Amino acid sequence: MFIASYNPKSIGDVLVVVLRPDTIQQKSEKKGNVVRIFDAESNTTLGYNFFGISTVLADLQGHGEEKLNQEQVDKLNKLLEENDFDPELILDANSKFVVGYVESMKEHPDSDHLHITKVKVDNDQELQIVCGAPNIDEGQKVVVAKVGAMMPNGAMIFPGKLRGVESMGMICSARELELSNAPQKRGILVLPETDAFEVGKEFNFVKGAELFTNNLD
Repeated sequence: MFIASYNPKSIGDVLVVVLRPDTIQQKSEKKGNVVRIFDAESNTTLGYNFFGISTVLADLQGHGEEKLNQEQVDKLNKLLEENDFDPELILDANSKFVVGYVESMKEHPDSDHLHITKVKVDNDQELQIVCGAPNIDEGQKVVVAKVGAMMPNGAMIFPGKLRGVESMGMICSARELELSNAPQKRGILVLPETDAFEVGKEFNFVKGAELFTNNLD
């Protein structure tokens, strides 16, 4: 997992890099302008905060999630080395919002409204995702936020369990994607059978918003 976020108006000139979910026993250590957050029991790195990052990466957008390239990640790793940290950052360039296909669905054994789905995404990968939307069904084209995605509201998608069942991602509603003119109601976004939304491809937010602009919802 690799999520980078930069919002100088809210937290100053700090790049936040998340590698793993927070843990109960997390601690931090600071060297120079770099803070490493880690799990105290396993010593596993959970993430880094890079202070004064604009002196190292001058081309950040500054509006939340940052899509870094390999050159930028290399600079961050060099900065880690210079501050006596392991250069452990590995860029994950795979799309995190993709068009998926609901191949199967069954009822959750411990819930009257949750369903366990198998969803085909990119690279012929099949994800198990627990979904509670009332309009979820087999055979739908949907938008999947994969593990490692940052939602428009800043929430991060981690591996999880819903009532004991593993869920590796989220099937999104138009409201959760913050698409323009999206209906403010429960229910996932079911994509139309058009070439604009091909299963396994990155979800195009602009084309998604056009569904509601053109009253095709």
